[in-house]
Amino acid sequence: MEQPWIHKAKTDSLFIIGPSFFVLAVIFIFQDYIALIENNYSFYTWLFLIVFIDVAHVYATLFKTYFVKEEFQKDKKRLILLPVICFITGLILFSFGSMVFWSFLAYVAVFHFIRQQYGFMRLYARNEEKTKVSVWIDNLTIYTSTIYPMLFWFFSPKRQFNWFVENEFFRFENKAVLEILFGVYIAILSIYVIRTIIVSVKTKFFNIPKNSIILGTTLSWYFGIVYFNDDLIFTLLNVVSHGIPYMALVYFKEIDGKSASELGSLSFLKQYKGFLIYIGILLLIAFSEEFFWEFFVWNENISMSSFDFSSWQIVLVPLLSVPQFTHYLLDGFIWKSKRAD
Repeated sequence: MEQPWIHKAKTDSLFIIGPSFFVLAVIFIFQDYIALIENNYSFYTWLFLIVFIDVAHVYATLFKTYFVKEEFQKDKKRLILLPVICFITGLILFSFGSMVFWSFLAYVAVFHFIRQQYGFMRLYARNEEKTKVSVWIDNLTIYTSTIYPMLFWFFSPKRQFNWFVENEFFRFENKAVLEILFGVYIAILSIYVIRTIIVSVKTKFFNIPKNSIILGTTLSWYFGIVYFNDDLIFTLLNVVSHGIPYMALVYFKEIDGKSASELGSLSFLKQYKGFLIYIGILLLIAFSEEFFWEFFVWNENISMSSFDFSSWQIVLVPLLSVPQFTHYLLDGFIWKSKRAD
């Protein structure tokens, strides 16, 4: 049986599987310099991690939906209505207070991040002989790898990082619960490892990409949330491990994997350096969005406005959140057929 790469072994390893391991290696090698980087280069870490990866990956969805005439026509009603629903939902939530809005969005974001790892795992398991037991164990393992660190966050003393804003998650410190959760966590991962060894020996096949994505997910979520208690480390592991694989997946499946005729008006991306053009478009849109966030809301990294927009936050925040909110929800629909391949 051939290894079930999404694109190719080299590109999958570099852009989908590799980011988690690469970032973790960098953190362990340069962890003594983390505080220095946080204190002296915060603007550049914000620009690279938040704008050029986290925000940019949201807009990669455009190349699977709104920028593709055939896809847009096929799912026109959902693609038009969903942003409107997200904006109205945001307005209602923000009317109850900014904390209600950001807490809701944070929980949706966590669910989205978890489901992406599940999606990659299922893609890499698509050629395996499936039984109820095998699927159940795979699913339990990937969910355990992501949900346990989040539960640790909820039940542990205050962490030095946030998803969006401070105090966005419900927290209840309980050491006994943490000990039980850790035992369950280790037990489930051990069952997966033992079963994988047995099945690999029996079938004489080891699914490299599937097991690598599970291992990378386990390591990045554990070290990013549980082991380390640092804002930059959390952001590095959280953002890089999520954003780069998603941008790569869209390019491999929706641009490189299609002919020029299938791409239509986007056929120029099949030309030489098309990947760089694709990335350039994402970075330009991402920076434009974040500029508006800084101008109207945050005023932290780019401070240009002398006007007070605080009275307009109830409209501005939900409006600026529409692309992100839409991406979280839309992503649950547009890849279903791909995950089933």
